[in-house]
Amino acid sequence: MSMDTVKRRECIMDILCHKGSVRVDALSKQFSVSSVTIRNDLRYLEGKGCALRSYGGAMVNHKFAFDRPLQVKGGVERDIKIRIAQKAAEFVKDGDSLLIDSGSTTAEIVPFLKPRRDLVVMTNALNIAYELSSFENIDVMILGGHVRKKSYSLYGFMAEQQLSLHRFDTLFLGGDGFDLEAGITTPNSEEANLNRIMCNVAHQIIAVADGSKFGRKSFCLIRKANLINKIITDSRIPDSYYQFLISIGVDVIVVDD
Repeated sequence: MSMDTVKRRECIMDILCHKGSVRVDALSKQFSVSSVTIRNDLRYLEGKGCALRSYGGAMVNHKFAFDRPLQVKGGVERDIKIRIAQKAAEFVKDGDSLLIDSGSTTAEIVPFLKPRRDLVVMTNALNIAYELSSFENIDVMILGGHVRKKSYSLYGFMAEQQLSLHRFDTLFLGGDGFDLEAGITTPNSEEANLNRIMCNVAHQIIAVADGSKFGRKSFCLIRKANLINKIITDSRIPDSYYQFLISIGVDVIVVDD
């Protein structure tokens, strides 16, 4: 697949996310390509789950987890995210080594770490590292690499190499979608690569996900559901998800139950 094709399809995804639907003829003019090419793009996006094709175009699939800017995600369900974050911080002990993934819910954990002593925290999130840097009792480590402006996160070969040389007690893992079959997923492949290494170097994986994430899935797998230790969420988790996760040994913690 050429880079032009990849970029065009990413642009079509952004248009779908913001407008809710697209038309073949309009996209053909916008990108100066044939209608056949646009139909192939829409067929591809439908196969990936983010679009539902319709006559003359396509509609957004609202069950797909799109890549949205952190500022947008941070303002959605913030009260619930804070409660999830507060519960997550209860699993941190003085002297722990932590990995904190980028994301709107993981960022809310930071204020609740202030009372802890002698923590070592590594993160791939610029905003999280900045806030942690003011805490006297926390040794902050930040991964190097390229910056994803949408999420204020770092990714790439340098980050992956640096991360693989360490081991941590706990990983607080975010994600854009949580599906029983697909597991925890995210739209960005580079960030997914880094997240998978995070999982491999952590003794305990705690996923933090508000109820809107369930039943959604995206392009890139981070972790299968049976390979996480805990998930902290709210009461909107579907009962089928709750029962299944309990049955496979995942500790499900519902903050507003």
